[in-house]
Amino acid sequence: MATALSASLSVSLAGILANILDIGSANYPINFNPNVVFTDGAGAGQANKIFTDTRSLAASASEDLDLNGTTLIDAFGNAMAMTKLKALIVYAAPGNTNDVVVGGASSNGVFSMFGASTDTVKVKPGGFLVLAAPTAAGYAVTAATADLLKIANGSSGSGVTYTIVLIGA
Repeated sequence: MATALSASLSVSLAGILANILDIGSANYPINFNPNVVFTDGAGAGQANKIFTDTRSLAASASEDLDLNGTTLIDAFGNAMAMTKLKALIVYAAPGNTNDVVVGGASSNGVFSMFGASTDTVKVKPGGFLVLAAPTAAGYAVTAATADLLKIANGSSGSGVTYTIVLIGA
């Protein structure tokens, strides 16, 4: 049985920058809400695979998520093999002591979003990383040569918990 994907990813920032003056005040309201909508398919603005999970890593541990293998299983028990990564969300649990480190696979890494195998992003406790690539190409995932996304515990002493969302085609 086939599945169909429909997803909307948005980031919202609302705030006010205020300046108290001698006589009165000045306010600058900030409303920034970029949004990406995915319909079912593999082209621009499309995706047909989604993986979600909350995972834990022991102190100093890491794992490689194979985006083009058979290790990622969707909510219906289907193995997924992505060739394009359209969105990535990594949320580090607020109770973590250590950072959740994304990227830096020693070999076969998905480098198209980082630039080099040693490039990483540290997601602080309670923080999140969001990348979206709604273009037809997305971030390239190539079987056996560029398909591993490394997630690591940034230090020793305590474990970390993180939630990950991968949307792709």
